[in-house]
Amino acid sequence: MEFDTITFGSHGMANDNLSAMEAKPKGSASLAAVVSAFVPTWVTGFIFIAIFVFIRHRYPNIYAPRTFIGTISEKDRTPSPARSYFDWVRTMHKVPDKFILYHQSLDAYLYLRFLRTAIFICLVGCCITWPILMPVNASGGGSSTQLDMIGIGNVKNKGHFYAHAIIAWVFFGFVMFTVARERFWLIGLRQAWTLSKPVAKSLSSRTVLFLSAPKDALEERNSHQFFGEGAVRIWPVSKVEALESLVSSRKSKIEQLETAEMSLIRKAYLEARKHARKNNSQNERPSYETLPDPVKKSIRPRHKPSTSPLKEKVDSIEWLREKIKKEEEKIEDARNAYEVGDTNGGAAVFVEFRTCAEAQRACQQVTSSDLLALGPRYINVSPNEVIWNNLTIPPARRISEEGSSIAIVIATIIFWSIPSGIIGTISNISYLADNFQWLSFLKNLPDPVIGLLSGLIPPLATSYLSKLVPTIFRNIFKSFGSPTNTAAELKVQKWYYIFQVTQVFLVTAVFSGAASVAGELMDRVKDPTSIPELLARQLPKASNFYLTYFIVQGTTSAADNLLNYSDLLTYLFYDYFFDKTPRQKFIRYTSMKGIAWGKLFPKFANFAIIAIAYSCIAPLVLGFAAAGLSLYYFSYRYNLLFVIQPKIDTKGQAYTVALQHLLTGVYIAELALLGIFSLRSATGPSIIIAILLVVTALYNVLTNKYLTPLEQFLPADLATMSENGDESTPLLSSAEEGRAQTTSRIQRLGQRAHVPQTVAQRALDPIARFFEPHVFASYDAMRSWLQDGDAFEDEEDIPQYTEEQLQKAYLNPALTSPTPLIWLARDPIEVSKNEVAENEERGLKATDQGAWLDEKGRVKWSVHEFGEVPVWKRGVRY
Repeated sequence: MEFDTITFGSHGMANDNLSAMEAKPKGSASLAAVVSAFVPTWVTGFIFIAIFVFIRHRYPNIYAPRTFIGTISEKDRTPSPARSYFDWVRTMHKVPDKFILYHQSLDAYLYLRFLRTAIFICLVGCCITWPILMPVNASGGGSSTQLDMIGIGNVKNKGHFYAHAIIAWVFFGFVMFTVARERFWLIGLRQAWTLSKPVAKSLSSRTVLFLSAPKDALEERNSHQFFGEGAVRIWPVSKVEALESLVSSRKSKIEQLETAEMSLIRKAYLEARKHARKNNSQNERPSYETLPDPVKKSIRPRHKPSTSPLKEKVDSIEWLREKIKKEEEKIEDARNAYEVGDTNGGAAVFVEFRTCAEAQRACQQVTSSDLLALGPRYINVSPNEVIWNNLTIPPARRISEEGSSIAIVIATIIFWSIPSGIIGTISNISYLADNFQWLSFLKNLPDPVIGLLSGLIPPLATSYLSKLVPTIFRNIFKSFGSPTNTAAELKVQKWYYIFQVTQVFLVTAVFSGAASVAGELMDRVKDPTSIPELLARQLPKASNFYLTYFIVQGTTSAADNLLNYSDLLTYLFYDYFFDKTPRQKFIRYTSMKGIAWGKLFPKFANFAIIAIAYSCIAPLVLGFAAAGLSLYYFSYRYNLLFVIQPKIDTKGQAYTVALQHLLTGVYIAELALLGIFSLRSATGPSIIIAILLVVTALYNVLTNKYLTPLEQFLPADLATMSENGDESTPLLSSAEEGRAQTTSRIQRLGQRAHVPQTVAQRALDPIARFFEPHVFASYDAMRSWLQDGDAFEDEEDIPQYTEEQLQKAYLNPALTSPTPLIWLARDPIEVSKNEVAENEERGLKATDQGAWLDEKGRVKWSVHEFGEVPVWKRGVRY
């Protein structure tokens, strides 16, 4: 696209305002860019899906582990009656999203709900804006062509802007209501979920982590003094760095020993076969005993220890056995000598309470008069998500590290503008060719090539760059004091959202509109009141970029989620070239793909933010966003049903944060419209949008004021009910609940109007459920909803713990972890049997059960019989 030059100054603003709004593309290439992006991405997407369908059943551990793998309990596996090419389509059609809530995690279900909510907002936005704003824009009197003709940039008549202002009130009001409604719904669900027996009885729901614990709070006899009468057990945490180092070293040497022994076993078996063939003894089975002594000696692995003064090679197996035994002794001595010394506030304590309600109260109350003691605190912390090294940081240092991490993250976001801005500039090929002599050759490129350069490559580059950021942020927060993986992930979500909005949306949109705008950014910082003007100038011009962005993301990326070729190639590469022991094979095969909430929620919140921001400027963006989000919803639904095992559960906090992020799109849209109307001196529409902006800010403040406490804590009245056992009272079925909802005004109106029951159920009930969340998203209603549709709160779902499990639950693993079992593969010439016996003689537990060498010397293990795998046992659900 080519745009006229736009200048702004303190004088002659009226004329400049007009030129700003009339800066239309000369010979718009918007349609060509969209088509150029559409064709290759859809072709790529179809190729990816075809490959996925063809290879899916050949690699079930990559594409459908949740249907069979032993690490998933039988009741939580996704039903899959057959392994045909399209059986997964039938399963996805029959299995509802609610299945994921019961058999995976609350976050997994809420993530799909978030995508559905974003799609719903976009579709309703299309229904509201397209019939009115597209005709208004097309008849606005401008000279735009192709897709630009239905954007707000084509409007010259100031009277037309009243339509945009009124539609903004309708659509943005709908968005705000939907966000508030979803927050109400989530509050009810989290309360019902938290007080359900399987969750309320779990140890993590009754345990609170207190950081910066004083030394007295680490003693059992003082637990009631610090934490109240409800405290029943504490697990103090202090520094054990030396012990952690020893345990880590022991684990590493066990793995090295397994590698060395498997190397010996494999070489011995192959040499025995070779020896038997040389002697032409076809009837004689290969035997280790028949090997010559020099051969036996040559196949034993040897290495030069780094600590050896003479640097002579030693027998690796014997050396590792000796080192492991010495480290076992050191570990045992360190554990026996372990005691909580002077911590200087650099300690933490896990406290178990009798009930979930008492734990909630303890988490909310002020526990100590010391300003920095026993805080911050966390509830619902599972032992496997704790970052143990970060629990023993003194409070002053923790504050310092938190500030440092935020400063580094902010610097990363700011300096990321450089590559992001370059990408946006590249998308404006015509501008570059006109303003840079050495790029004038771009004018001579064929139209399809220009469309490809401006329509496809920038979105792909933007997508690739943005993928790196969450990992960088996550490493920063984990390295700077986050006590749990969940806490770090929530920080990633909040800051990655800022990155997405500023870099993927605003900076790219500004630079895409005009490559010369970089110099103006500093001026806008000095004069924030001019920000609406900047948005008004640049956002309309960048709409085509986001049309292609949604196409690229919704086709290739969603199809890539299904094909997941990176995980497949990684598995095949390591399985063939590097994994040579049964343990390595087992871990590689059973390591299920996780999911990063801190990365995904901001990404798709930004999708919705962009769509909302453009809803009244370029309404077509809403449709493309809905299509892209729908494809993503399909791909993630498949992955959550068949592939993914979440490693982090925020208990719905990520969804709450993501919902609030959606309002950013409303603010940006309102500021942009205010700027557009001001530039055109449309006084009436400007006043209407200014009032809407104030209303939006008031709405945001009030909803946060009244809903945030309910989102963070369990209400005292519900906690009391749970303590009195009221949560066990029978619940209404969904049908009975519908008849019993006498407080629903919409349903009462339907009854008074004698609306037929079938019409009421199909039309009025969904409307009532949407517009009356205070009724249908209440605690009682959500308890009933949880009970409807699947087995929930079965006795087998309620966790039971042994005393040993409770004693070790929140102790640092360095204090409790035993020496790992040495797992070898059984071989036909029984070398493994000899190695197991030698390990046992040295006091090292070993076995060759559940794994074996095949005829070609390849390691196999009991994939379908996890009961035979000696290094696996079902984990405890804390």
